[in-house]
Amino acid sequence: MSPLALVSVSDKKNIIQFCKELVEKFNYKILSSGGTANHLIEAKIPVVKVSDFTNSPEILGGRVKTLHPKIHGGILAKRTDNEHKKDIVENHLELIDLVVVNLYPFKKTIEKGSKWEDAIENIDIGGPSMIRSAAKNHKDVSVLVDPSQYQEFLEESKKGGLNESYKAKLAFEAFQHTADYDTAISNWISKEKSLQSSKYIKSYPLIKTLRYGENPHQKAFWYGLNKIGWNAAEQLQGKELSYNNLLDLESALSTVLEFGYDQKDDILTNKFASIILKHNNPCGASISNSASQAFLNALECDSVSAFGGIVAFNSNVDSETAINLKDIFLECIVAPSFDEEALEILKIKKNLRILKLSKDALQKKNQNSNKSIMGGLLVQENDDSEDKTESWISVTKKNPSNKMNLDLNFAWKICKHVKSNAIVIAKDQKTIGIGAGQMNRVGAAKIALTAAKESCSEAVLASDGFFPFADTVELANQYGIKAIIQPGGSLRDQESIDMCNSKGISMVFTQKRHFLH
Repeated sequence: MSPLALVSVSDKKNIIQFCKELVEKFNYKILSSGGTANHLIEAKIPVVKVSDFTNSPEILGGRVKTLHPKIHGGILAKRTDNEHKKDIVENHLELIDLVVVNLYPFKKTIEKGSKWEDAIENIDIGGPSMIRSAAKNHKDVSVLVDPSQYQEFLEESKKGGLNESYKAKLAFEAFQHTADYDTAISNWISKEKSLQSSKYIKSYPLIKTLRYGENPHQKAFWYGLNKIGWNAAEQLQGKELSYNNLLDLESALSTVLEFGYDQKDDILTNKFASIILKHNNPCGASISNSASQAFLNALECDSVSAFGGIVAFNSNVDSETAINLKDIFLECIVAPSFDEEALEILKIKKNLRILKLSKDALQKKNQNSNKSIMGGLLVQENDDSEDKTESWISVTKKNPSNKMNLDLNFAWKICKHVKSNAIVIAKDQKTIGIGAGQMNRVGAAKIALTAAKESCSEAVLASDGFFPFADTVELANQYGIKAIIQPGGSLRDQESIDMCNSKGISMVFTQKRHFLH
């Protein structure tokens, strides 16, 4: 008796050739419905239509085709179970040995911004039901959900039978497929109807297995969405990206995005941004009238830490910029575009990873960030809402000058991306000292101010959190800081304000903090 394959696919890639081999080499009989059946018939492949097999027509505009006892009985029947054998005979069931199903293109439908009604009609019901039935009964039934599986199935079949471990693998992949599909639907409804789920469900396909994680003894994997974010970046040269590379690239990009992205040559003065990042913290940042100058300014902040770092640009990298980049050891460079001349210059550094990330590949704002904890997951909105300067308050007798206001704005944007406790010293739209990740705020200030040294004269200081005491202001004054920006909100705010007033320092409260743990 010929084995029976049920074939119903939305993605018809390679399906004709696959079914030809099933019929010609393995003597399969093909059972199919709807557009798939017509597609195979046009290719001269013998097909039994589902409606003829079940003796039931397709109804409700195609919503009901395969939801029938003869279909699911044929899939779910256990071949060695006596009760099942009895039901097979009494109900005239024909056993189905192979289920080849992929689902209505729901994800593609919602990506196009389709109407609610169109999206609803692209929710597959019969397909997931058949997949789940076959996966449940994988001891007796094979299930294929993706064209990439066809060739392997044919190769395994040539070996003279499909072993149980291979069928179990197919079942595993099938349940992952339906879980991913249902997750997409659930998240879409949640978004469309502004519903907060009692369960946090996300699905990301595996992009690649990484060499290792933060350390060589740690396994690591990269999961992500197609055509978005780093998965959509074009790597123009260099070694494969590592786990640490990806973490640093994400931080560098999030920082440079504070100043716009994909800027052209007609960009306004002082909008070209360059960020140098090491171990998930900026070690130099600047905006200037060219990408080249922005990089040089950023490098000047901490050239020692920049060694082996990541550089991000918000604009095209030209040959002048490349000449400066080639003189320092870097792990990665990311920008929206590169001149051909720049790439030629950078080719001498064969291991340097160069990534072109277009503006179109950027993920929309207001996504969630996740952190795993023992027994669970912490989820929060990303801290990417725009800071509105109109809500800032000058709390001292002396107001900052226009020039200082520019530097305060710049320093505040950078401080947001430095691990807390964070202090950023800036002057002339560039960082001159950064203190990151300290257990107390005055300790972070000491690091930043010591790094800046005599350059602090007429500089500004940004703090990601409020001052619990006036000691940070007192220290800043010793180095010549003339303006400070911080959230405010401490019970001892007045002490810091009084200290500023006594030293002739301007202070601005943003009324918004930016802790980054």
